[in-house]
Amino acid sequence: MLDGLRSADIRMVVADMDGTLLDDAGRVPDAFWPILDELTGRGIAFVPASGRQYYTLEEIFAPHRGTLSYVAENGSMVMHEGSLLTSSTIDPALVASVIDTVREADRHGRDLRLLVHRTDGAFIESDDAEFVVHARRYCVRLEHVADQAQVDGDVVKLAIYDFADAESSAAELFAPLVGDHKLAVSGSHWIDITAPGTHKATGVRELQALLGVGPEHTVVFGDYLNDLEMLEAARWSFAMANSHPDVLERARFRAPSNVDAGVVTVLRQMLAGR
Repeated sequence: MLDGLRSADIRMVVADMDGTLLDDAGRVPDAFWPILDELTGRGIAFVPASGRQYYTLEEIFAPHRGTLSYVAENGSMVMHEGSLLTSSTIDPALVASVIDTVREADRHGRDLRLLVHRTDGAFIESDDAEFVVHARRYCVRLEHVADQAQVDGDVVKLAIYDFADAESSAAELFAPLVGDHKLAVSGSHWIDITAPGTHKATGVRELQALLGVGPEHTVVFGDYLNDLEMLEAARWSFAMANSHPDVLERARFRAPSNVDAGVVTVLRQMLAGR
């Protein structure tokens, strides 16, 4: 497999963050930075693709500020060299419905929390200390408001945190609400809702079109359910060893786990053959 990858004309590398590039403490492996420099030097675009907020991703990759492209907010916000390329908007009626559903479920002991995302930041209503810690991990631009229903402006993503099990809540509470909007379980505790037809793959394909890169020139790494569509945007699709079973089934190839720096391992071998 790696012999084929080493000889392929790779022009773009796309990596999910949590559970993929990042270790379990949320850190980029030290060994990744020289690889990123080499990718850039060879004219290979590196694209972080995440459910995280763009501003959080920009902070992680601060040494390369303004030079990378990003697929943020599960595809709802695509950035290229510091400028907004595309964004998508959720129907305000669905935003109101999700806010009401989270509040009602919480009153009945479901222990859910909500983040409302715009292109300029995210908004929380809860002051639950544990949830705030989780929210700040993914959103460096975060504002506490008394009423999320009063947040003005276009909403690009709704992120629900379930202290129990996100997959069951997604199916039971939110799948009946979303209609043609996209519902994705992005972690064991996170559910993301985005605009119709919006997921990481839409962002990847926007960048492929902009840069003139086809699937045969693209490597993608992912580990969870919100990465499934993105795997189809690349000939070279890798599931991490720690991936959700559905991702392991869908991806064409395997990489070592995130805690074993699997992205680094594959890219190092890819570059060594060139």
